[in-house]
This record gives sequence, structure tokens and C-alpha cells, in this order.
Amino acid sequence: MQIEVVKSKIHRVTVTGADLNYIGSITIDEALMEASNILEGEKVAIVNINNGERLETYAIKGNRNSGEITLNGPAARKVQKGDIVIIIAYGILDFEEAKTFKPSLVFPNEKDNSLT
Repeated sequence: MQIEVVKSKIHRVTVTGADLNYIGSITIDEALMEASNILEGEKVAIVNINNGERLETYAIKGNRNSGEITLNGPAARKVQKGDIVIIIAYGILDFEEAKTFKPSLVFPNEKDNSLT
């Protein structure tokens, strides 16, 4: 049997932009992507702490150490600049492997989305 588990999580980052006219996705600071083990193009879930919205999209790299978290395309309607979100990626593992798997969890500074 296989089960879906949390693979990666960026916990409580501040949205720095919402670009309705972009083709879609979420732009994430490259340093945050690396720290959380999220790959460019990977499907991610976004949970908005401010309004309870939940959505799925895919990740694209933003400039390293920029703190950028921008929701693009239709997802931009579900957030506002300044909202706090959680970004989650899931993986499918064999049941026994899932028992010992450790996800990559990142807790950035909410004020500037930095890792320090």
C-alpha cells in the first residue's frame, strides 16, 4: 500500500505580491525552495491563514534571498499582499517507508521571509 504524506512545508510566509495577469503558479524565493526541498514545477498546496482559502498550483523559482512569495494567475484572487500562507508539498510513499520518513519543514521569519 502507498500513502500520501507531507514531503515539504514552508510554514507561515508573507505574501509579497499577487499578479492576476501572469499565466499561473506561485513564485517562491529560491533559497526557501531549496531549504524546503520543493522543486520548480512541483505541485504545491497553499493555505491562506488570513481567509482560510486553500488552493493548488505549481512552484516557480523567484530570486534567491529576495523573500518573494507571489501568487500568480487565478490564484491571485485568493490572496492579498501581506497575507500569511503555508506552502505544502506532498509525496507518495510505501506505507513502511512513510513510518520513518522525515519531511523538510521550514519556518522562515514572517517579516521578511528570510531563513534567519
